[in-house]
Amino acid sequence: MASPSTLFAPASGFGRAAIAVIRLTGPVCEPLLAALAGACPPPRRLSLRTLRDPQTGEVLDRALVAWLPGPATYTGEDMAELHLHGGLAVRAGVIRALCAFPGCRAAEPGAFTRRAVFNGRLGLTEAEGIGDLIDAETEAQRRQALRQLDGALGRQVAAWRARAIACLAGAEAALDFSDEGDVDEAGLDAALIGKAADLRDEISAALRDDRRGERLREGFHVVLAGPPNAGKSTLLNALSRREAAIVSDVPGTTRDAIEVRCDLGGLPVILVDTAGLRETEDCVEAEGIRRTRARMASADLVLHLSAADAPASADPGPPGLAVTTKADLAEPGGPGLSVSALTGQGLDRLLDAIEAAARGALGGGDALITRERHRAALARCVESLDRVVAGAPLPELVAEDLRLAVRALGEVGGHVGVEEMLDRLFSGFCIGK
Repeated sequence: MASPSTLFAPASGFGRAAIAVIRLTGPVCEPLLAALAGACPPPRRLSLRTLRDPQTGEVLDRALVAWLPGPATYTGEDMAELHLHGGLAVRAGVIRALCAFPGCRAAEPGAFTRRAVFNGRLGLTEAEGIGDLIDAETEAQRRQALRQLDGALGRQVAAWRARAIACLAGAEAALDFSDEGDVDEAGLDAALIGKAADLRDEISAALRDDRRGERLREGFHVVLAGPPNAGKSTLLNALSRREAAIVSDVPGTTRDAIEVRCDLGGLPVILVDTAGLRETEDCVEAEGIRRTRARMASADLVLHLSAADAPASADPGPPGLAVTTKADLAEPGGPGLSVSALTGQGLDRLLDAIEAAARGALGGGDALITRERHRAALARCVESLDRVVAGAPLPELVAEDLRLAVRALGEVGGHVGVEEMLDRLFSGFCIGK
């Protein structure tokens, strides 16, 4: 195989800044640093150097340079960092010099972490934890991502896989030595079935978590629903504390769903304003109402709004929380909570109710399974173990089902079928990670 290219990428944000960091990884890091800085600095120390273009000798910057020899690095390869002044021209000049150096090229999104996985520095679930940590917007998401990065799921799946491999070894032994008189085939089968049943039950229990991990990553969806002029858009603006939706006395102003992401008690909550529910001949408004009903059906929580100065809606929709709006215009007498977006009355109680519902559904970031990929692979493992426990007609089929269970667990940790999963995972990473 040909030697891999040396990759470089900005590790700090774009735009004007005090410092711009460029990371490098790959086999030509040492000669590249020597060409840029005159000599390779001592390992693992920030050294002040004058950077020059290797081709022209032009001074590019006075920068701090770090030389990080592998394999004890993030990627497992030789690495380097250039801590430049943050001007756009400085960064552009250094990047041009790096592009012109033989064997060096710009990195794609997630390329550094991909190499860390291939070089055994990270497991696949840990790499997913890094992606989740980059995308984390709330405390609960951060905690969940750090658990993944720390290897919570990876360690558990590795333990399950070791037990599945032990069962498979027992099944293979029963096949290989079935003609030996000192092998108790019936006893071996009974012990194997019991171990497979225990493993299946543990994995099944982990799957019965109401998808808390995936829902925390995606956010808790709260749909504001009700008839026209029930105060949905006004309440959305009041809860999000900004003018996110157009407010008008004209019925049917909101035609499409408007989403606002909020951090509520450390939990990701997505408030969704929707079209008012009513009978209409307007085809555009009718489509908005159809979409409203679809969002209500898929929501984690529906706030059924009705104005205090208007009759309650005759369309209750799916279960949710009843909220009487415009409490400043009439004596509260409607169902559920009474709020006024104008005066702020009842808004704290409503936010507390939404937070309590979100915390009950999402937890605090302690979920083991955080992606649909994990869930699908573990479900396939359980299906294979179900067939083992049910008792296959032939011992060869028992061994095959155990092999399928081991393979499914291996897919979670990236032991098998990893390339396509890596492509999907790292396409969402930022460049420089």
